[in-house]
Amino acid sequence: MKKTLDIKLKKINSGKYSPKDFIIADAKDADMGGGIPATGNNRDKSGVLLKTYKNLNGYLQAMEDMTKSKLIDILLMSASNAEKLISKGVFKNSAVTTAIRMNDTTDIWNMRHGIYRNHFAEPFRTSTFKNIKKLSNLGLFSITFSRNIDKDLNMLNAYRDFRREAQEHKFRHFLEVFNSPVSIGLDIHETGEYVNDCILKTIAGQVKTEQPLFLKIQYNGPKAMEELASYDPNNLIIGILGGGKGTTMDCFELLSQANKYGARVALFGRKINLAESQKTIVKTMRKIIEGSLSTKEGVKHYHDQLKKLKIKSDRSLSEDLQLTDPTLKL
Repeated sequence: MKKTLDIKLKKINSGKYSPKDFIIADAKDADMGGGIPATGNNRDKSGVLLKTYKNLNGYLQAMEDMTKSKLIDILLMSASNAEKLISKGVFKNSAVTTAIRMNDTTDIWNMRHGIYRNHFAEPFRTSTFKNIKKLSNLGLFSITFSRNIDKDLNMLNAYRDFRREAQEHKFRHFLEVFNSPVSIGLDIHETGEYVNDCILKTIAGQVKTEQPLFLKIQYNGPKAMEELASYDPNNLIIGILGGGKGTTMDCFELLSQANKYGARVALFGRKINLAESQKTIVKTMRKIIEGSLSTKEGVKHYHDQLKKLKIKSDRSLSEDLQLTDPTLKL
């Protein structure tokens, strides 16, 4: 079956993009750094949050349900979970593309009681091509720039080595670029400019066959997004990462702003996984991207749908309409 990702990428690359071609990835790879809590909290039958976490079966079931919903284009997973779902036949005759996280830099190490994110990011890779190639032909590789020559050289050398192996195995990838987990002495505007320049410096030395299919980056405000997205719009495709759960307004406003200023991919983890109804929030995301709902209308619509499903919302409507992410207020 043709994959919607490939169809949409072809339209974007040819300059024929329309809002229906916006790519949504469900990033269910949090177990690579988040440990037990990565799966999200259990809910009772009415949707009320419980203090216990989902077990692995619950996390896998959410991935399977989202794949069958046909609402997403990519399902990003850890290698171990991809192996389980693929062996079960979940992706047989599916238009969803499987993707696997290929490295786990220290800035995604969010284990309870850990202090790794108090330090500059260091490169690290668990997955091997020998094993991953049997499962999928698309992977995510992440790097972080720190304004530190030694740290940045380590990151770039790790990425170069990865690309060499990827070319040998004819393996496709997309590139995630995080903001530093610790202060690098720049405000949000300067951070956006710095990260943009680092990205272009990184890709400029690559030939077409080794370049990423698209980027996954943090939203650093309208100016930074528009600047990067307009640089080479048919070839350098920008995707945004979701960050923390936030309010539903945070989720929809991030999606709306990023799309307005040139992003063509959303790769959301917690914003989907921690929602009261994962399929309902993605359905509403599609409506916002395609212009049938404003962000405010989207929040109200989402709450209306939860009521119809008899699911209790985590916040009141008035609370969920609040914009709490300062980057979205720039």
